[in-house]
Amino acid sequence: MISAIILAAGKSVRMRENKLLMKWGDKTVIEKVIQTIQEAGIEDIVLVTNDKLQVTSYKLQVTNYDLRFTINATNHEMLSSIKLGLQNQNVTTEATLICLGDQPQIESRSVVAVCEAYQKNKSKLVVPSYHKRRGHPWLVAKPLWNEILGMTENESPRDFLNKHADEIEYVNVDTPTILQDLDTPEDYLKYKPSV
Repeated sequence: MISAIILAAGKSVRMRENKLLMKWGDKTVIEKVIQTIQEAGIEDIVLVTNDKLQVTSYKLQVTNYDLRFTINATNHEMLSSIKLGLQNQNVTTEATLICLGDQPQIESRSVVAVCEAYQKNKSKLVVPSYHKRRGHPWLVAKPLWNEILGMTENESPRDFLNKHADEIEYVNVDTPTILQDLDTPEDYLKYKPSV
């Protein structure tokens, strides 16, 4: 089984408001990310958020979604959230997608392409690529989880991927959405749907 970890524990400092609860069409940013992951056929999702108040907000916003929430209350670095997500995986999960909570532009076909590559070749790492640039969501198989769990605070997911560069199976996609996330008000205005 393939699961997903959605990283949603950032502080949204540059956005100056909780970017995950900003409107994205008829949904919020985080709802759109969840919907896209589910449309790709992923039913088991762990949402890593940063405090109980935020969890309450998400539950109010995403009542139609079956999610498991994990709180990263002390460390908002991406690596610590990935670790929490891995520690809360189902025992039947063989591999998990690492997804960004502020990437509502991603398309389900990109997610499906990553999952299909894993299912076909059982590669330990599958990463989407647009014009030779790595994007999200990327997939890591269970045999590599302990290595991530053992990483130190001064290491990053990029360090992990670089270390395993020769083992990565790249899936070329024809959309830059795998590279785009929302960090600033300018990003939001640039990428948000017009309708």
